[in-house]
Amino acid sequence: MSAPRIPASRRTGVSRRGRPLPAGRSRQRGVAVVTALLLTTLAITIVASLFWQQQVQVRSIENQRLQLQKQWILRGALDWARLILREDAKYSRIDALDEPWAVPLSETKLDQYVENGRADGDASDAALSGSISDAQGRFNLTNIAPNGAINPDEVQAFGRLLTSVQINPGLAQKTADLMRETTPPLVTTGQQQPTTAVSQQLPLVQVDDLLAVPGFTPADIEKLRPFVIVLPRATPVNVNTAPAEVLAAKLQNLGAGEAAALVAARQTASFRDMADVTRRLPAASGPNAGAAGAGLAVSTNYFLVNGHVRMARAGLDVQALIERNGAKTNVVWVRER
Repeated sequence: MSAPRIPASRRTGVSRRGRPLPAGRSRQRGVAVVTALLLTTLAITIVASLFWQQQVQVRSIENQRLQLQKQWILRGALDWARLILREDAKYSRIDALDEPWAVPLSETKLDQYVENGRADGDASDAALSGSISDAQGRFNLTNIAPNGAINPDEVQAFGRLLTSVQINPGLAQKTADLMRETTPPLVTTGQQQPTTAVSQQLPLVQVDDLLAVPGFTPADIEKLRPFVIVLPRATPVNVNTAPAEVLAAKLQNLGAGEAAALVAARQTASFRDMADVTRRLPAASGPNAGAAGAGLAVSTNYFLVNGHVRMARAGLDVQALIERNGAKTNVVWVRER
């Protein structure tokens, strides 16, 4: 028995007009369909990728816009802080914690100061907070070696401060040595610059730079952060704003308990002048009563401004150092945190 014969239309395919197609052309039609599907898939993938890249670029532009808006808001807040400090200098000869500049600004929504018809989605969600603190209420590390010359009294004071926060007091001398090496000596007009070896160590400009002193650890830096600062020049400590630890370090014969009592006493009445400081020092402080003005003051030239702005999904923290000379103020530096 012979095998059944397959019709030609099934072997070769049939064209649209009913004519039989060769087997090769039928396979070409299948390849064309698959190719069309692949090209369609590729086109969809490319379009989806382009949409994704566009979304990323849009989001990046939005983030840059938010960043610029936050910076301008903080710049305005910094100008506002400078205005407060200038006004304070007009009406007060001292700087104490009961003055307007020391009142912190709690988180305030900025849409309260924007016209309703002009507020957009981002501005309506923006909030600002901040505070002004006395930079001279802390121990100024520049006092240890001003102009490259070590001050032994300030080194001892820094050692007492290290002891109060449970840090090796021997690091005070190491800090002084490093600051002497990295601080160029002051050269007045007509003097010749002495020829000394150039130190490869950068000078200390902030508290974190103490890690360059052998012996300091990150934990030590965190202990010291509330009590020390690096200012552009040597400055006295403001008795009206300094914590008890700094006062006890500056006054050799003043104990921790007596310093705490002094801080409590100024909450009732701030020190008006250095004579007032001398009268109100504990009798047990001994020689300090006659030298209360050494390294101490009741006014301030340097202030720290801390600001935080929150806008939509982003936030920014900034700290700035402001120098005030009479009624004039200028920004020394601004750092993002």
